[in-house]
Amino acid sequence: MSSKRDYYEVLGVDKGASADQIKSAYRKIALKNHPDRNPGDKEAERRFKEAAEAYAVLSDDEKRARYDRFGHAGVDGASGGGGGGFSSMEDIFSHFGDLFGGGGGGGIFEQFFGGGGGGGGRGGARRGSSLRVDLELTLEEVAEGAKKTIQVTRPETCEKCEGTGAKPGTKPKRCPTCGGAGQVAISQGFLSIRQTCPACHGAGTTIDEPCGTCRGKGATPKKTPVSLQIPPGIEEGHVERIRGQGEPGHGGGPSGDLIVVVHVKPHDVFTRHGDDLLATARIRFRQAALGDQVEIPTITGEIVQLKIPAGTQPGERLRVRNHGLPRGDGYGRGHLYVQVQIEVPKKVSPEQQALLEQFDDHEVQKQGPASANAKRKGIFEKVKDIFHH
Repeated sequence: MSSKRDYYEVLGVDKGASADQIKSAYRKIALKNHPDRNPGDKEAERRFKEAAEAYAVLSDDEKRARYDRFGHAGVDGASGGGGGGFSSMEDIFSHFGDLFGGGGGGGIFEQFFGGGGGGGGRGGARRGSSLRVDLELTLEEVAEGAKKTIQVTRPETCEKCEGTGAKPGTKPKRCPTCGGAGQVAISQGFLSIRQTCPACHGAGTTIDEPCGTCRGKGATPKKTPVSLQIPPGIEEGHVERIRGQGEPGHGGGPSGDLIVVVHVKPHDVFTRHGDDLLATARIRFRQAALGDQVEIPTITGEIVQLKIPAGTQPGERLRVRNHGLPRGDGYGRGHLYVQVQIEVPKKVSPEQQALLEQFDDHEVQKQGPASANAKRKGIFEKVKDIFHH
C-alpha cells in the first residue's frame, strides 16, 4: 500500500474540484513553501515537492482519471521525475515555469524569489516561453497511431549577430541599472521584493546599436519541423508537453516547451464513444425477420461478417467484439456497435402488396381468435408504428 498522501488532500481540494481551483490551490502552497522563502527548511521543501507532484497529476485530465480509478498505482512515474516525483527543484521549476509566468513575463515566482520559479535562475538567465499548436487527427490515425510532422514557428538565433542582438562589430553593454543582474530589489517594509529590471527587461545588458536583421532581439522567426509519434487510442483534447521544443531561453536559460493539443476530426461512418465505435447498417425486412449475415467495414479497413439474428428489431445494436479503438492503457480494444435500420420500400408492386397482405393475415391468425376480429393493419403501418415508439 502506498505511503503517499492523497493528492486531493495535499492540495486541500475536493475530488470534484475544477481545474482553476486545483491551480489556485497549488499556487498558494508553492508560494508559501518555496525554498527561497524558507531557506534550510527541509519540511517546507518536502511540502513544495509534494504539492508539485500532486498538481502534475491532477492538472492532467488523463492522469487524473487514472488516479481517481487506481490511486497512486495508476500514475506511478507520471508526475515528473523517477519514482513518481521530481528529480530536483530545477525540474519542478522547468516543468511548471509557465504557471507562474516564468518565461520572462514577471510572474509571481519571479517577483518574490528573483526568477527561481521560472527555471531560468538569476543574473538574466530566463527560461524561454512555451508554444502551443493544435494537431488534427483522423479517426483512422487514432485507431492505428501515426507519425506526424508539424511545422513550429519559433525564434531561432540570428545568424547576422550570432544571437547577441547587437550590430556586428559591437557588443551589448552591462546594464547600469541592475549591474548586469537582470533584476532589481525593491524594499516594501520588512519584505524585499526582487523584480525584473525595467531598463534591460531582465537581460542584464543593454544594446546601443541593435542588429538590423533581428532588431536587437538576437533571434528571428523560423519554421522548424517537429516529429511526433502519436500512440493509438489517443483522446480528443489530449495535451502533450514536449520538453525543450518551445522558444529558446535567454541569457543561457533553458528552452520552453511545445504544448500540443490533439483534436479528432468527425468521421463520416463511425461515431466515437470512448474506446467504442458506433455505426449504422441498413437491412431489409426479410433479413431482420429471418436473420442473415452482412459485411461490415471496420475503422482499420478490415471487412467483417456481422450476424443478424432472426427477429432483430429496428434500432437494435449488435456488437462486433474488439473492433473499436485501442484502449488508452494499451490492453485490448473497444467494440464496434452496429445500429440496425430497416429499409422500408416507398413503392411496391401489386404482387408484393398481395404477398405482404397474405403475410399480415398469417400474423393475425397466429395471434388467436381474440385478435382475429381486431382491426387489421398492413405491414407498413406496423413498421411505421415501431419507428414512432
